[in-house]
Amino acid sequence: MSILACSTPAAQEWPTAAPSAAVEQLDEPAAEATAAESTNVPEQSAEEVPVAPTDAPAEPTDEPAPHKTVLIVVFSATGTTKSVAEKIAAIEDADLYEILAAEPYSEADLNWHDSNSRTTKEQNDNSARPAIASEPIDLTSYERIYVGYPIWWGEEPRILDTFVESYDFGAITMIPFCTSASSGLGRSGKNLADHANGGNWLEGKRFSGGVSESDLVDWMNGLN
Repeated sequence: MSILACSTPAAQEWPTAAPSAAVEQLDEPAAEATAAESTNVPEQSAEEVPVAPTDAPAEPTDEPAPHKTVLIVVFSATGTTKSVAEKIAAIEDADLYEILAAEPYSEADLNWHDSNSRTTKEQNDNSARPAIASEPIDLTSYERIYVGYPIWWGEEPRILDTFVESYDFGAITMIPFCTSASSGLGRSGKNLADHANGGNWLEGKRFSGGVSESDLVDWMNGLN
């Protein structure tokens, strides 16, 4: 799994050379010699027979490593959603891209009991678009993108709207998923699809932070 933006990986089988002709002939002379010949011809030891090298160096290649076709995009203010995203990335052997806020969210910012907290104000403003600090990512090699986020005030964090409005997803299959203590996906998946530039958006799913890998695999196997 490669980690991109916030941080950004396959073993090769090396060919083994076939046994040389000299090695294959070591057992032939003694079996075919006559009794008279065997008493007059000194036996040749294996050490005296030249052996061709069998470990030829590998041919250099200029071919690039194959690109992964699955990307996991995640925004996680507390780390809960990121832990789920990492499990999905491991299952899919996918790249992981973390959306980092230009202005990180503090504990006070996340206080939903405070009507004046930063996140309360952002979520009450449909036009809010918090800036992203992560480096832009090239999406041209991806065929499927999972988009993960926590549920804030029944919806996706506004920084997710910033993200989906910043890229052209073309015909990429887009799969939203969220984490929350109890709230479901709600209208967040539809919101992202409406704000996004393209993409084939599938119905998403809500998970708890402690979701098991087997539950994730069952969900992923049911995706179109």
